[in-house]
Amino acid sequence: MAIAAACVGLTMAACGGGDESSSDEADGSAATTAADETKQNGGGAKAAGAGTGSLVEVSDSEFGQILTDADGRTLYLFDKEATDRSECFGACEEAWPVLFTEGDPAAGSGVKESLLGTTEHEGKTQVTYNGHPLYYYAHEGPGEVLCQGVDEFGGLWLVVDPGGDAIQ
Repeated sequence: MAIAAACVGLTMAACGGGDESSSDEADGSAATTAADETKQNGGGAKAAGAGTGSLVEVSDSEFGQILTDADGRTLYLFDKEATDRSECFGACEEAWPVLFTEGDPAAGSGVKESLLGTTEHEGKTQVTYNGHPLYYYAHEGPGEVLCQGVDEFGGLWLVVDPGGDAIQ
């Protein structure tokens, strides 16, 4: 039991804490940081074919098949969001950068093009899948899934299966 509690504590520390809440107003520097991080880590990747914007692919993980970007970085949804409108700003967006796109998002292998979409996020275009805005965890690299099921900023952060559903 003590080992399980210690693992939860390490996961929470690795995923940014969890005590802060999102707000409707973003700190301008946080938005810039998140956008810059996303572009540096595959958010602006292009694919030949369907879309001209960010590529969303399916990759294998310990949770089964999940959505990733062109570089293999895990994509998450925020279960607090009941619509395609993002509720992650400021400190939330620093920890969970938005997957932005320029142009229509591109469907990679295993991704249902009909489920890809976009929504507006502070004047930029955020990728959605099955109506869920998509995010990265800021401190994960390609092939890592460090924050599945983390309760932070008032909701759970969950990886997404190819059908567009959260993996619980």
